[in-house]
Amino acid sequence: MKSYTSRDVASLLGLPIRQVRAFARSGFLTPGRGPRGEYRFSFQDLVLLRTAKGLAAARVPARRIRRALSRLQQQLPRGRSLSEVRIAAQGDRVLVSDGRTTWNPESGQFLFDFAVSELATQVEPLARRAVQAAQEAGGEMDADDWYALALDLEACARAEARRAYVRALEQDPTHADALVNLGRLLHEDGRVSDAERHYRGALAANPRHATAAFNLGIALEDLRRPAEAEQAYHQALEAQPDFADAHFNLSRLYERQGDRVAALRHLKSYKGLVEHRSRPHLLGPARNQ
Repeated sequence: MKSYTSRDVASLLGLPIRQVRAFARSGFLTPGRGPRGEYRFSFQDLVLLRTAKGLAAARVPARRIRRALSRLQQQLPRGRSLSEVRIAAQGDRVLVSDGRTTWNPESGQFLFDFAVSELATQVEPLARRAVQAAQEAGGEMDADDWYALALDLEACARAEARRAYVRALEQDPTHADALVNLGRLLHEDGRVSDAERHYRGALAANPRHATAAFNLGIALEDLRRPAEAEQAYHQALEAQPDFADAHFNLSRLYERQGDRVAALRHLKSYKGLVEHRSRPHLLGPARNQ
């Protein structure tokens, strides 16, 4: 759900409204539209707009801003809250860090550095306002609406995000993406058996849901059931052969079993995939966007 107006964004980021609207028209993000045709933005849009502000202040040409942010939009990390992201400059590179991996979406001299957690703190009151509006909308919200709202809430209001995923599943118990993301939140809270149940529910709804299978593998490892975890990772790769993290985790499992041939085969696949891509690797439960 796109919860923030142009005026909200202008106030949060210290930008003129006309600049917010110009960025919205530039093509590196896809804002929604309100009932009167006005722009509506998500938290991820705010991250990209805050980045655009820094690039523009560094006198980076608009064409390069669009190119860099189009790539960054595709590279924001799976499976980690956006509040953990930091965007910085080092020499002639933009560096994006999720606390575990640092990568650069596009080369160039960019002179800014900010933590998304700071933006999440500013957004929290607006997020709670969005929750209240959703509750008042009641029957007008379908499962996809609650799911989209939950995605937006994860960075700044985790408990409300969890409740929004529950509302999505009340509307549609087979909503695979909501099952995956709610399962991940439960997993991160240490409720691994509950997470397993949600991941299996997602796979029952969509047997080719690669993220559900991958997360199930991690949960099964945490529950000390490596043989079942191995099967889950293979299921993830059947659905998505280029799922690099599944190859990595399988390599680690085979190494523990003493099967060096299989371990090296999957490690080679993993290295080939991550060298081919510029996006980071993640070994924990993945977030469905």
